[in-house]
Amino acid sequence: QVQLVESGGGLVQAGGSLRLSCAASGRTFSIYAVSWFRQAPGKECEFVASLRWTGGYTYYADSVKGRFTISRDNAKNTVYLQMNSLKPEDTAVYFCAASDKGWGPVHTIYDYWGQGTQVTVSS
Repeated sequence: QVQLVESGGGLVQAGGSLRLSCAASGRTFSIYAVSWFRQAPGKECEFVASLRWTGGYTYYADSVKGRFTISRDNAKNTVYLQMNSLKPEDTAVYFCAASDKGWGPVHTIYDYWGQGTQVTVSS
């Protein structure tokens, strides 16, 4: 089992920045990829960014490319999502998810999920 705990959400004005953290524990050696997803009220879960554990390869949704950066601190088993130039449409609950079988934007390959952290961007 892998446990994930997100932190770092909050309220920010449009154009501002936030950094989300996702701390992994448990069987972290089995992780193949960690990704961030988000879900706004009344909308489906949306892929944001993915990081392959080995090699550090990254992949982003077009809507956040150039504004968000996913990264990892190996020593802390923590994945970060640096969010810059935030827009009101970025408002959502952000979840980190871990997969031991693949990586990318398909949420069904992720077996482990955090509890989510709220990000609210005011206009």
